[in-house]
Amino acid sequence: MKHLITLIIIATLACNLALDARTRTTRAQLRNDNHPVELIADSTLADTDGFSQHDITLKGYNKRASDSKETFFVTNNTSHRISSVRLLFRYSGVNGEKLHEREVSVPVALKPGETKLASVTSWDVQHSFYYYASTKPRKNAIAYTVAYRVLGYDVPVGK
Repeated sequence: MKHLITLIIIATLACNLALDARTRTTRAQLRNDNHPVELIADSTLADTDGFSQHDITLKGYNKRASDSKETFFVTNNTSHRISSVRLLFRYSGVNGEKLHEREVSVPVALKPGETKLASVTSWDVQHSFYYYASTKPRKNAIAYTVAYRVLGYDVPVGK
């Protein structure tokens, strides 16, 4: 009888441990990378026409060396819906040297005050660069920073 009770207790403990391992949904060593992305403050660029650079904000930019997409959060700070955003991205080395600059159009449907995750195809087709605040890769890669400027956004007409 004692052996039967011991076996039942051991089996119950083993089942509880197995269930605990299967339902674990947390990850260790997570980081909060939601810091704002820097705005391009360049006097050589034309002024925006009819909107503020603060109408749209980006934060949480991420791109590892192995990624083929750049991801970031887009926030609509206006009082109307937005269907897409046109941005100028400027990529620089951590020493400030300009590496690349490009314009992208990001299709993202945002209500006033709403934030959504967006992604664009990476400029780094050779997978040789990583965003300085992202996870440092094991392979040899170059860290970079990114800044943006809002070139415009689309406001849908109708429903």
